[in-house]
This record gives sequence, C-alpha cells and structure tokens, in this order.
Amino acid sequence: MTGEVLDYPFSLERPEIERLLPHRGDIFVCQHLLVEGPHHFTGIARWPLENAVIQGHFPGLHVVPGVLLIETMAQLAGAGLLAGDPYVRSLTGDLVGVLAAVRKCIFRHAVLPQYGVTFVIQCRQMAPMAVQVGARVNVDGAEVAELDILMVYTPRQQLIAALSASG
Repeated sequence: MTGEVLDYPFSLERPEIERLLPHRGDIFVCQHLLVEGPHHFTGIARWPLENAVIQGHFPGLHVVPGVLLIETMAQLAGAGLLAGDPYVRSLTGDLVGVLAAVRKCIFRHAVLPQYGVTFVIQCRQMAPMAVQVGARVNVDGAEVAELDILMVYTPRQQLIAALSASG
C-alpha cells in the first residue's frame, strides 16, 4: 500500500481523466468527475451531436445509445477507483479494468446528445479483483437510467492473449 492519504472530495477534469484511462475518440465523453470518497463518484458526460455514433443512431432523431451510458459509467467508475480508492491504487502489475457483467439496466427516458448527463456512482469491492458498480443517471435532475455492472481487473497480457485466441 502506498500509505498516501487522500483528501476527499476532489475533482478531475477531462485531461486528468484521460491520463487515467486508455479510451480515446468518440467512445470517450467524460467531462468531469467528483471523487467524493473511495467508492462514491459523481461524473458528467456529454455526447456532441457530431459524434459518429450519435450521427448513426438514429438519423434524424439522434439518441444516445444505452450501451454508451453503460460504457461511460464504467469509464467514470474506473477513473474514480484509480484516482480515489486506496485499495485499487495499491494493486500492482499491468492491470486493465474490464466490464464483466451487466447485472441491471433500466432506461427510463431517452438521452439526447449535447446535454450534460450526470452519473451518481457507488462501488463495492466484491472480491480482490472484482467491483460492483451501480449508478443513477440523470439529465437536468430527471432520472433517465439505473445501471448495475460488474468490473474485474485482469492482467493486460492475459486480456491480449484471450483476444488473439478468439480472433
């Protein structure tokens, strides 16, 4: 363990989140992350209308795909854990956090591009290398989704080997 004492809450802006995560391009829409404690984060994301995925979903009636809400929640949780969870910060090796399961996914309203989408995230360590992540997703104070996923940390080389064996 690093022994470092973290001072909560603290904020990360997009460039700081980018330094923690490998995601780039149209899949990365995280704008801001407030780390309120080791397992409690509030993040903001925004999909620009020019985003290639948004342009194709649905032409003339652009809606943020639900799968992108799930992906963005995982990114925000991953960044929050890497920045603010002493246990995760103490893990050694070249580990990658990957989405292992979508346990619950309720979409209440469509999310339109260009709006700030707020993710209120709670995490719970389930095993040494597994974290349950839940979020309430809001736009302008109205809940648009409730999400619950499982993320696992896996060695990067193991992930690369598994991907090359499947292709």
